[in-house]
Amino acid sequence: MPRRGLPPKRGIPHVKKVVAVASGKGGVGKSTVAVNLAFSFAAHRRARVGVLDLDIFGPSIPKLLGLETAGEPHLTPSGALIPLTNHGLPAMSIGFLLPGADAPVTWRGLMVQKAVQQLLFDVDWRGADPDGPGLDVLVIDMPPGTGDVPLSLGQLVNVDGAVIVSTPQDVALADARKGILAFQKLSIPITGLVLNQSYFLCPTCNTSHHLFGSSDASKGLGIKLLGELPLTPGVSTGGDAGLPYALFNSRSSTDGVAGQRWREAMLGVTERVWEALHIKHKAL
Repeated sequence: MPRRGLPPKRGIPHVKKVVAVASGKGGVGKSTVAVNLAFSFAAHRRARVGVLDLDIFGPSIPKLLGLETAGEPHLTPSGALIPLTNHGLPAMSIGFLLPGADAPVTWRGLMVQKAVQQLLFDVDWRGADPDGPGLDVLVIDMPPGTGDVPLSLGQLVNVDGAVIVSTPQDVALADARKGILAFQKLSIPITGLVLNQSYFLCPTCNTSHHLFGSSDASKGLGIKLLGELPLTPGVSTGGDAGLPYALFNSRSSTDGVAGQRWREAMLGVTERVWEALHIKHKAL
């Protein structure tokens, strides 16, 4: 995409690697995958990880991290926003700056762009410690679609990889394809696809049922399949409670084999994304 008149892309302050988690269609579990991927990075790769919520009109990160009533972020002496933290994971969202969880954002494009730029460049990921190390990886939860926010991100920031999240239905994959093409036009490398709610595992016979279609339909997207996450009740209930599923160990889960399959798939996604980022100084 032509960059005539645009400033050069740059890194996000105090962040080594940037991963965008995106989808063409809303409601496919993108934010849930983003949060759990961040926790999985931290747990299995001992990385310093943060989450940035760029879904301006429908921020989900405050709910998923149990930070809905945490109050507004503090500022550094230079005026930068200090991320809020829960479960050891620092996060920033427009939801932290609104008067309430139900407050709508009714902004036009220019205001959205200004908010996006502030969230990208005016957050101090070192936290309250000016001598802190910053982050190894920042996971960005993108809004659905291909509008102002992904355009601003792609034009302003050096993004190291994009993870596309979709469910197996053709209607969801069709929009995922548009998101992939948009990232390619912005020269954002596509790391691969996560198929969420890919199948239901019968709790009595452990047989997989592809309720929303086979994963074969995703082959037409032309990108690597990073993993297939099964339908798992604890993922939904944990997110609603502000307790991401990646925090649970297998012994504390009541999801049985489905929960085990979900963890194995998420670990596989984590490893493949980590490898694509070419980070070599952390080990299991």
